Amino acid sequence: MMKQIFSAILLFIISSAYAVDPKYPVTTIPAELKEGTDVVIRSEETIFKIISKSKATLHVHEVYTIFNAKGKAYATEVVGYDKLSRVVNFDATAYDASGKQIKRLKNSDIYDQSSFDGFSLYSDNRLKVADLTQGSYPYTVEFDYELEYKFLFYIPTFVVLSRERVSLERSQYMLVYPPDLAPRVKAHNLDNLSPSQGKTKDGFETLTWSFEKMLPLKFESLGPLHEELFPRISAAPSQFAYEGYEGTMNSWNEFGQWILSLNKGRDQLPEETKNKIKSLTADLKTNEEKIKAVYEYLQSRSRYVSIQLGIGGFQPFEASVVDKTGYGDCKALSNYTVALLEAAGIKANYTLINAGRNEPSMKTEFPSSQFNHVVVAVPNGADTVWLECTSQTNPFGYMGSFTGDRNALMITDTGAKIVKTPRYGAEQNIQARSAEVIIDKAGNAKATVKTTYSGLQYENDGLHAILSNNSDDQKKWIQDNTQIPSFDIASFSMTNRKDKIPSATVNVSLVLNRFASVSGKRIFITPNLMNRSTFIPEKIEVRKTTVVRRTPFIDIDTIRYQIPEEIYPEFLPESVKFISRFGEYEASFKIDQGRLLYVRRVKMKKGEFPADSYNELIEFYKNMNKADNTKIVFVTKT
Repeated sequence: MMKQIFSAILLFIISSAYAVDPKYPVTTIPAELKEGTDVVIRSEETIFKIISKSKATLHVHEVYTIFNAKGKAYATEVVGYDKLSRVVNFDATAYDASGKQIKRLKNSDIYDQSSFDGFSLYSDNRLKVADLTQGSYPYTVEFDYELEYKFLFYIPTFVVLSRERVSLERSQYMLVYPPDLAPRVKAHNLDNLSPSQGKTKDGFETLTWSFEKMLPLKFESLGPLHEELFPRISAAPSQFAYEGYEGTMNSWNEFGQWILSLNKGRDQLPEETKNKIKSLTADLKTNEEKIKAVYEYLQSRSRYVSIQLGIGGFQPFEASVVDKTGYGDCKALSNYTVALLEAAGIKANYTLINAGRNEPSMKTEFPSSQFNHVVVAVPNGADTVWLECTSQTNPFGYMGSFTGDRNALMITDTGAKIVKTPRYGAEQNIQARSAEVIIDKAGNAKATVKTTYSGLQYENDGLHAILSNNSDDQKKWIQDNTQIPSFDIASFSMTNRKDKIPSATVNVSLVLNRFASVSGKRIFITPNLMNRSTFIPEKIEVRKTTVVRRTPFIDIDTIRYQIPEEIYPEFLPESVKFISRFGEYEASFKIDQGRLLYVRRVKMKKGEFPADSYNELIEFYKNMNKADNTKIVFVTKT
């Protein structure tokens, strides 16, 4: 008995000696940080160290407590690397609610895979993925990793908070650098928070920002882009080197000079191609005709393929390589286009841009790597012709929502300058619809509808992308984008006009069974055939951010209803018109020789409006919805 007691005591002493204190128990999180949150950032420490113009390190330590499935994205950490960067170490550990360790990933548990983006032919970009997802909530995950970079060209932006329903307990961001390589820094949405300055034992200087007890962000409907509201710190080097190419970026002109150094000598074309371009453009009278001919030549014999190897993310293939192979990425195809235009005697400029719909605007006051795409700008007298060189179907001179209405960096012979891409106003973004609808006494109808989409409305729901597709794809687009509850397509056609302000016309014949509601002697129809507004902004008690409307447009609907002779309108609604700072709406109803004519016109403006205008916007949409759903009652004469 005594022996058993002694053994138990010994076992207790041994286990106590090796017991690990719990880490990050959920009970220690302040109550206000847990309220209404999916994730609490327990601790975040990021240190970016500049060692030289061509070497830097990034150390990241993160601890997140995840309360439900909406926050499980935080349980996976993805670290990218390539031949110019390497992952030095990567640790990942999970803890239960009490802080007890429940999982620690081995190296073999961390996936190492190619960063395949779906369109790159080949890439040396790779990913390490650590997944600590657990099935029981709450739990805590801890990630710790370090990267070494063989270049100093960009410094990752440190984002303090980037999602709703995520609070922060503490975080810290530190920049470490030699005195002669001090980075430039810009803080956003941090209320002029200043960093603390220091020095390391080995003579490096430091800047440190610290954050504690931050409640979740709240993004408001129809407000600024979320990225523009993130509290964050941007940093950029002043001097740098990338694969032997040294440069400075204290100004955009210096940045442009570095791009020039990358592109130098890569614009040479075979004599045969030069002669072909000269022959192609010889009889054309204007520069614009020549530019268009060269652009269509490019589209006919090239395709977009991305190859990302080392500095290939910034340096284009030689024009001669693209000429031989017929493919390249945005840099290579744009560089090739500049060379083709040069052969035609036309000066063109390689231009860097941040592409994508609703992308954050270029920070023109902060020279740095802010670009993900390249296009070509061709000065043409008082005008500039813009060319998207990666598309075989893009209309000549059209930038659209992907690259339109934003600042870009045009590379010149001596450096660079900031330019603005084309803006498409409401008068260019028009959806014009006319329809003839024949209704019978039973409420069935047949309709022939012609709709022309121009400017940015040419892109509506991906219309521009299917105009050259087969009829099945086009029919599906019509089925998915015709706002009538029940219909059959009898016939259809699509026409594409690829101008600087492109347009597409969709003609469709529809069979509308039970289109009108019949009740006894009465027939009810809603004259707005297929463009009824249904959106109403959510109510916000106290609006804090500005109201942003991004796309201006005009919709015009002219619908003619042919009705049986033996029915007449019991009541004809009055015309409707209302105007606000956001736009204009008008609709009219008219009976003429047994026909009902319905005309609707809506114009929506682009702009940034004060926060206190939000209720006015809600009212505008409510009025529009009400008007769009106006019904007319017809009565039979017998």
